[in-house]
Amino acid sequence: MLLALEGIAGAGKSTLRDRILAAAAAEGIPTGHIGQFSWLSLRATRAIVSLRSGKPAPEPEHASAAVRRDLELHARHNLVPALRRGPVVADRFVLSTACLLALLHGQPVEGYVEHVARTAPLRPALTVLLTTPPPVCCARLAARTARRRFTEDPPTAARLADLYDQAAAAWQRTTGLPVLLHPCTTGHDLALLTTACLDRLREAARTTPRTREPDHAPAPTAPRRLGP
Repeated sequence: MLLALEGIAGAGKSTLRDRILAAAAAEGIPTGHIGQFSWLSLRATRAIVSLRSGKPAPEPEHASAAVRRDLELHARHNLVPALRRGPVVADRFVLSTACLLALLHGQPVEGYVEHVARTAPLRPALTVLLTTPPPVCCARLAARTARRRFTEDPPTAARLADLYDQAAAAWQRTTGLPVLLHPCTTGHDLALLTTACLDRLREAARTTPRTREPDHAPAPTAPRRLGP
């Protein structure tokens, strides 16, 4: 099982990832974790580094091709071997890539999501989108010593949060795969999210890890939110 954690910077992805991995280890569930990109193609890496620094590609289709190539390599050389050993938690994945492309090129995020979803060699069985409010995320980032990225200023963070909501709906509509939306603001939020993810990991650990998508996606349902 591949579990993807998504959300803007400061949303709580790393905290949730670490809590999930610790809980899984305590139960003897061999769960790995992996990043967003493979960095296995020099050409794709150059394009991705440029995008992450806030520079849109002269031709958006070249950027889409680069991230698609990286995703193919990531699946073949990193994700599939890891999934043979057990569930994997990805800290950012398809939705983050689609939102970055949409932000930089001023195009609808739905198109990027649909394109990547149709060409992705591997899809997350569950995507968790942390909907932590942007002001909370920015306050957390202000307390860090790391250099701020262009996506972390308040106006851009707010725009990205909107794009993530749109991307989650497009992913659900295109693939039929579940998306769980919930903030990670309080300790209670963190506990709820960890429990929900661990339930899925327990289920996956009882079965043989799947490294192929079914021929037909399940019927779409609305992205699910935890709690009221």
